[in-house]
Amino acid sequence: MNQVSDHHNGGTRRSWLIDLTPLRVSAAYRRLWWGQLLSGIGSSMTAVVVSVQVYQLTESSFAVGMVGFCALTPLLAVGLLGGAIIDSVDRRRLAFLTGLILVAVSLGFVAQAVIAPTQLWLLYALIVVQNAFFALESPTLRAIVPALMATDKLAAAAALSMFSFQISILLGPILAGFVIDRLGLGVAYLIDAITFAIAAYAAWRLPHLPSATDGTQPSFAGVIDGIRFLKSKSLLLMPLLLDINGMLFGMPRALFPALAATHFTGGAASVGLLYAAPAMGGIIGAFVSGPLTRSRRHGLALLIATVIWGLASALFAVSDILWIGIFFLALAGAADMATGVFRATILQTQAPGALMGRISAAAFVVGVGGPWLGDIESGIAAELTTPVFAAVLGGIACVVGVVMLHFWRPDFARYDASMAARAQG
Repeated sequence: MNQVSDHHNGGTRRSWLIDLTPLRVSAAYRRLWWGQLLSGIGSSMTAVVVSVQVYQLTESSFAVGMVGFCALTPLLAVGLLGGAIIDSVDRRRLAFLTGLILVAVSLGFVAQAVIAPTQLWLLYALIVVQNAFFALESPTLRAIVPALMATDKLAAAAALSMFSFQISILLGPILAGFVIDRLGLGVAYLIDAITFAIAAYAAWRLPHLPSATDGTQPSFAGVIDGIRFLKSKSLLLMPLLLDINGMLFGMPRALFPALAATHFTGGAASVGLLYAAPAMGGIIGAFVSGPLTRSRRHGLALLIATVIWGLASALFAVSDILWIGIFFLALAGAADMATGVFRATILQTQAPGALMGRISAAAFVVGVGGPWLGDIESGIAAELTTPVFAAVLGGIACVVGVVMLHFWRPDFARYDASMAARAQG
């Protein structure tokens, strides 16, 4: 009797934990996942190292801010056109080629740190080139996943991807500070090159993935076709609109320094805790994501998770006790992780194979641009009012936005993934 009970309890515990099945059943996906995890940590390290080097050179916050401009501009410019390229070529070859180029660019960072560490223009140029090719690599890898995984395991794969992403944005900055202090800038950049090399190897080991468009050449017309398709399919458009809504209004990270100093009356350590809290919540949420990956009502779940994100962001600023604020930020991070799982699952299961690259690229552009727009929105709102009011108002606006989108497309909440899978079968 006790043995039966123990087995039942063990199964119940496992059902709450992250589903590792995609890593077990697909060697190609397993290599790809490890490559993305390590390259994500390397990229997060480089983002910090670049900022540190720019500030050491200039002692100017404006110059550091230009790093973001140099990174965001090519990401947005290449992102959508990159989707048409992804759909027109062998995705394995494209992932491998972009991976090799990113290795070369990272070695360029190493060379400038050793040979020309005072040339700010060279550092900016390397950032532009790196992010231009990253805007090709990342959507390519996203578009590859559905070819490696059964449809009913895509939600579990999405949870694993969010888990690796949250780990990378948490560990990357920590490792960057450690390596810079003890080994120098050049070694930090070299680690990034090594992680990109591992990711390129994982891409090289992928199976052959021929063009989904019968060799059609990429063009702006193809990009427009993808945008038109998105506009005509509310099931694909709604996850992107919900993401924009959540990031634009419910992303208070630009307010963390001001809130730490004036609202929570803390110092630099408090700022660090505020920035780390959403990632910690995301990691915990991904670790116990078993129920999420078995959910069928992805539309309703995405709406609810976005509401939780907005409410938690608002409640974070209401409290003037640091640890309570951190709890709500962690809750927001867990909700953000859930939205990522449901958004990726809907897009990967419902986008046609011939348009998977363009849909993945659109999601990439939204995911990259949304947080930056959120920083701008919250910064302007705080300048006109106060940081606390801006954070609370943004969270409430996020919830209102979800309600408005629901009334615009009420059928989205009724979407059932199991019915869609049966229809496809």
